[in-house]
Amino acid sequence: QVQLVESGGGLVQAGGSLRLSCAASGSIFSINGMGWYRQAPGKQRELVAGITSGGSTNYADSVKGRFTISRDNAKNTVFLQMNNLKAEDTAVYYCYTNRGTTYTKYWGQGTQVTVSS
Repeated sequence: QVQLVESGGGLVQAGGSLRLSCAASGSIFSINGMGWYRQAPGKQRELVAGITSGGSTNYADSVKGRFTISRDNAKNTVFLQMNNLKAEDTAVYYCYTNRGTTYTKYWGQGTQVTVSS
Protein backbone atom coordinates (compact mmCIF):
# COMPACT_ATOMS: atom_id res chain seq x y z
CA GLN A 1 0.00 0.00 0.00
CA VAL A 2 0.94 3.61 -0.57
CA GLN A 3 -0.04 6.39 1.81
CA LEU A 4 -0.33 9.96 0.57
CA VAL A 5 -0.41 12.90 2.96
CA GLU A 6 -1.37 16.31 1.58
CA SER A 7 -0.83 19.76 3.05
CA GLY A 8 -1.07 23.38 2.02
CA GLY A 9 -4.75 23.98 1.35
CA GLY A 10 -6.67 26.89 2.80
CA LEU A 11 -8.57 30.09 2.16
CA VAL A 12 -7.15 32.73 -0.16
CA GLN A 13 -8.44 35.76 -1.99
CA ALA A 14 -8.78 35.78 -5.74
CA GLY A 15 -5.45 36.55 -7.35
CA GLY A 16 -3.54 34.98 -4.49
CA SER A 17 -1.33 31.91 -4.35
CA LEU A 18 -1.16 28.60 -2.53
CA ARG A 19 1.29 25.72 -2.64
CA LEU A 20 0.10 22.17 -2.11
CA SER A 21 2.42 19.35 -1.09
CA CYS A 22 1.89 15.60 -1.07
CA ALA A 23 4.30 13.08 0.41
CA ALA A 24 4.13 9.38 -0.42
CA SER A 25 5.17 6.63 1.98
CA GLY A 26 4.78 2.90 2.38
CA SER A 27 5.31 0.64 -0.64
CA ILE A 28 6.72 3.43 -2.76
CA PHE A 29 8.90 1.32 -5.01
CA SER A 30 7.91 1.46 -8.67
CA ILE A 31 5.93 4.68 -8.29
CA ASN A 32 5.18 6.12 -11.70
CA GLY A 33 3.15 9.28 -12.16
CA MET A 34 2.04 11.64 -9.42
CA GLY A 35 -0.32 14.56 -9.55
CA TRP A 36 -3.50 16.27 -8.53
CA TYR A 37 -7.20 16.01 -9.20
CA ARG A 38 -9.87 18.30 -7.83
CA GLN A 39 -13.58 18.04 -7.16
CA ALA A 40 -15.89 20.99 -6.72
CA PRO A 41 -19.36 20.61 -5.15
CA GLY A 42 -21.77 19.01 -7.58
CA LYS A 43 -19.07 18.33 -10.16
CA GLN A 44 -17.04 15.34 -11.23
CA ARG A 45 -13.46 14.89 -10.14
CA GLU A 46 -11.13 16.30 -12.78
CA LEU A 47 -7.42 16.08 -13.47
CA VAL A 48 -5.57 19.28 -12.64
CA ALA A 49 -1.96 18.32 -13.34
CA GLY A 50 0.26 15.29 -13.54
CA ILE A 51 3.98 14.59 -13.66
CA THR A 52 5.83 11.43 -14.62
CA SER A 53 8.85 10.02 -12.84
CA GLY A 54 10.91 11.48 -15.68
CA GLY A 55 9.48 14.96 -15.18
CA SER A 56 7.05 15.23 -18.09
CA THR A 57 4.01 17.28 -17.14
CA ASN A 58 0.45 17.80 -18.28
CA TYR A 59 -2.16 20.30 -17.19
CA ALA A 60 -5.85 20.95 -17.51
CA ASP A 61 -6.48 23.79 -19.93
CA SER A 62 -8.15 25.79 -17.17
CA VAL A 63 -4.95 25.99 -15.10
CA LYS A 64 -2.26 26.29 -17.78
CA GLY A 65 -0.05 29.32 -17.16
CA ARG A 66 -1.24 29.64 -13.55
CA PHE A 67 -0.37 26.31 -11.90
CA THR A 68 3.00 24.54 -11.85
CA ILE A 69 3.53 20.94 -10.82
CA SER A 70 6.91 19.69 -9.64
CA ARG A 71 8.31 16.63 -7.99
CA ASP A 72 11.12 15.63 -5.64
CA ASN A 73 11.79 11.98 -6.45
CA ALA A 74 14.26 11.60 -3.58
CA LYS A 75 11.54 12.57 -1.12
CA ASN A 76 8.64 11.01 -3.05
CA THR A 77 6.85 14.32 -2.86
CA VAL A 78 4.83 16.22 -5.42
CA PHE A 79 4.02 19.93 -5.28
CA LEU A 80 1.42 22.12 -6.92
CA GLN A 81 2.16 25.84 -7.03
CA MET A 82 -1.09 27.69 -7.70
CA ASN A 83 -0.89 31.34 -8.71
CA ASN A 84 -3.52 33.86 -9.75
CA LEU A 85 -6.22 31.76 -8.13
CA LYS A 86 -9.80 32.23 -9.21
CA ALA A 87 -13.10 31.49 -7.48
CA GLU A 88 -13.64 28.60 -9.88
CA ASP A 89 -10.51 26.92 -8.51
CA THR A 90 -12.40 26.30 -5.26
CA ALA A 91 -12.50 22.55 -4.70
CA VAL A 92 -11.13 19.67 -2.71
CA TYR A 93 -7.75 18.80 -4.19
CA TYR A 94 -6.68 15.16 -4.17
CA CYS A 95 -3.14 13.94 -4.61
CA TYR A 96 -2.67 10.68 -6.50
CA THR A 97 0.06 8.34 -7.55
CA ASN A 98 0.15 5.17 -9.59
CA ARG A 99 2.47 2.29 -9.06
CA GLY A 100 3.83 -0.72 -10.87
CA THR A 101 3.08 -2.24 -14.24
CA THR A 102 -0.65 -2.19 -13.53
CA TYR A 103 -0.56 1.52 -12.65
CA THR A 104 -2.61 0.92 -9.52
CA LYS A 105 -3.83 4.32 -8.36
CA TYR A 106 -3.64 5.58 -4.80
CA TRP A 107 -5.32 8.70 -3.38
CA GLY A 108 -4.71 11.17 -0.62
CA GLN A 109 -7.44 12.25 1.76
CA GLY A 110 -7.97 15.58 0.03
CA THR A 111 -7.28 19.17 1.03
CA GLN A 112 -9.75 22.03 0.71
CA VAL A 113 -8.85 25.06 -1.37
CA THR A 114 -11.26 27.97 -1.13
CA VAL A 115 -10.82 31.12 -3.22
CA SER A 116 -12.91 34.10 -2.22
CA SER A 117 -13.87 36.63 -4.89
